[in-house]
Amino acid sequence: MKTGFVYDDIYLEHHRKGHPENKDRLISIMQGLEGRGILKELVHIKPRRATAQEVSLNHDPGYVQEVADFCSAGGGYLDPDTYTVPASYEVALYAVGGVLEGLDRLLRGELEAVFCAVRPPGHHAEYAKAMGFCLFNNIAIGAQYLLQKGFERIFIVDFDAHHGNGTQRSFYEEDRVFYFSSHEYPFYPGTGSKEEKGAGKGYNFTHNEPLPAGAGDGEFERVYREVFPRLFFDYSPQFLLVSAGYDAHRDDPLTYLNLSTDGFGMLVSSLLESARRLQVPVLFALEGGYNLKALEECVSLTLERMLEA
Repeated sequence: MKTGFVYDDIYLEHHRKGHPENKDRLISIMQGLEGRGILKELVHIKPRRATAQEVSLNHDPGYVQEVADFCSAGGGYLDPDTYTVPASYEVALYAVGGVLEGLDRLLRGELEAVFCAVRPPGHHAEYAKAMGFCLFNNIAIGAQYLLQKGFERIFIVDFDAHHGNGTQRSFYEEDRVFYFSSHEYPFYPGTGSKEEKGAGKGYNFTHNEPLPAGAGDGEFERVYREVFPRLFFDYSPQFLLVSAGYDAHRDDPLTYLNLSTDGFGMLVSSLLESARRLQVPVLFALEGGYNLKALEECVSLTLERMLEA
């Protein structure tokens, strides 16, 4: 696959020393890609600055302004887990804009796959609330952007160890977006049970695979080699968006799942093979992953698989 890579040093400006979601995550990824010779194989994409109107495709305009004002006043914590610094609003606009720029490249047919090494992450952010290290929901805004352009079947996969409550809520009553998540359960944020299947016309277009603490390669193989392909091909999407969180890794300090680096390789391969069979574009956006070595290894492996596909 001709693979694009979204990154900019602006993503390092959202930083709080000692917080698990800090700039060292991206520094580690970039050093790994450089050291492994992967970076030179990728098409480099500069993110654009999303507008407040684009962010408001998925968020309350009043909330967007609230984040802007909070950051301009010096920042602080928007919830017990979610910090901001004065630059955070601007950085978050570029995180959203990185996803939108990646989508534009895919829509123009210049690339077949894009990986967005953006932060802050997004999948916990709700319509009018920051949560779980997330300010704006990058992937959900991307899906809303595609809906606005007339797409009718978008498939979102979220393999972060934490359930993407914000993304699920955005599309819970929507049949044009299928939300599929594997995650540790019960665990933060407390959502993502098997019983959560969508509502109204969105019923059966949400599918959760809650996994117990300790679940590893075998359990993930069942989810991504058996369950996911069946649902993906039944839905026959026009686009695949992926919330790529690497905190299900066995070495991650914040979770209790047991997926190996090779297990992530299996998971990513299944997603890419399925997308290739249907000839649909693929965009990954970084979510969690807090062991720097494991994060670097898994992102590098993801991009290797994209380049090989």
